[in-house]
Amino acid sequence: MLALNLLSLLIMIGGALALNEWSRGLINARQESLSVQAELLSNVLGELGITQGDPYPMLDDRAAAYWLRDNFIPYGQRARLFDVDGIQVSDSYNVSDNIPGEPLPPALPSGTTAPPPVSEAEIEQARSEADAALAAEVELALQGQPQMNIRRNEEGERVVSVSLPVRHVQQVLGVLTLEAGDVNAILAAQRRALMPFAFVALGVNLFASLVLHLFVARPVLRLSAAADQVRLQRARAISLPDLTARKDEVGGLARALESMTDTMSMRMDAIERFAADVSHEIKNPLTSIRSALETLPLVKTEEQRARLTNLLQNDVRRLDRLITDISNASRLDAELSRDRPRSIDLGELLSDIIGVYENSLREGDIPVRLINSLSMPAQVVGRDTPLGQVFRNLIDNARSFSPQGAEVRVYLEKDDSPDFWRVRVEDDGPGIPPDNLETVFERFYTSRPKGTAFGTNSGLGLSIVRQIVKAHEGTVVAINRSEGDQVKGASFIVRLPLAGRRTG
Repeated sequence: MLALNLLSLLIMIGGALALNEWSRGLINARQESLSVQAELLSNVLGELGITQGDPYPMLDDRAAAYWLRDNFIPYGQRARLFDVDGIQVSDSYNVSDNIPGEPLPPALPSGTTAPPPVSEAEIEQARSEADAALAAEVELALQGQPQMNIRRNEEGERVVSVSLPVRHVQQVLGVLTLEAGDVNAILAAQRRALMPFAFVALGVNLFASLVLHLFVARPVLRLSAAADQVRLQRARAISLPDLTARKDEVGGLARALESMTDTMSMRMDAIERFAADVSHEIKNPLTSIRSALETLPLVKTEEQRARLTNLLQNDVRRLDRLITDISNASRLDAELSRDRPRSIDLGELLSDIIGVYENSLREGDIPVRLINSLSMPAQVVGRDTPLGQVFRNLIDNARSFSPQGAEVRVYLEKDDSPDFWRVRVEDDGPGIPPDNLETVFERFYTSRPKGTAFGTNSGLGLSIVRQIVKAHEGTVVAINRSEGDQVKGASFIVRLPLAGRRTG
């Protein structure tokens, strides 16, 4: 589009420049021609003796006028002779049969209003301006300076004018002025010559407009219609393969819209699955609570009543933890989009988190220890609150699986890849079944060993961890630590890119 529009503009500019040069050349040639004629005539007038007076010669007005009449009256040109005082002594229009003027315009159709006539004041003003311009030109020529100008005559027409001094030897006897009134014809020819360039430029513009309509406007309208279909819920995604295959801006827009709607569709599917999972998970403790409440009036011993009460309390705690984690998971996307990424030192972040665990450690709690093997700050670009939630969830998960007397270890180290930092959270628990090393990151996945407190986990913690790490362009995996065939515990490895080197 830009190339076609520039091409039409260049055609117009090139044509205008070329024709301006051509018109200037024509006018200059006309002036040169008149100058040659005027120089020849002035020399003849000065040397043929059309002078009187001795020793101070003067022009013989009558003889000069007749000589101009007999020897020089080309059609379309006008010759005027001025004496040494600048007074006109001869005019070729007055001593020849040529009558200046133009043909009358064609008759106006019946009922057409004629244009207003030119007032006498305007005519007189035009004549006075023309006389003043001519007088200035003659005055300079009387000083011995040949003049070539383009000015307007008494009729308001532009004329090419040449004024040369008439000399006898070196003495200036008067001024000969030649005028050619074909400047307007030259300019009209120029305008006619410009028309092909204008038509070519117009054609290029029309072609550019057609191309713009076919290749830009119509595809954009198709995209708009497809977006309306999505908005009206008649489609889940925009799919226009013939547009996405294009390599221009429209293709990029189509691909971006298709990717956006695909992402929205997947997000809607995920929300639907999440809602179904939430409904299923909430029904379990609610069913247990309802069953216990229905059974409570039927129990006869205090021991049975205490057992049911304990069951109700566990279900309430489980439901409370489940609702809290569901709320955190549902707000996670909004929090990630609201919080601006900034440079974070993983060493300082982990030290603060583990310091909270150390300060709140009670008897029987599993201690947490940080092992930092780096001699430099581990800078990443991210959001400190969500990243803090990642490591708290991993530590809480590790503590919940650790036996009494064990500890949870958090390692901060350089990854095998030079573009990543690595954080490892290790426990001394029973490990993870090999078939579940990937499914532990799915929502509401729970596989608790015997003896674990009931209702302390909702199955959303590790799912939230993976979602946050993925938003920071990192990875998280789970592996088992083992010695020979014996599992010694689980290890969760988080890899985050260095600040200034984000992965695509």
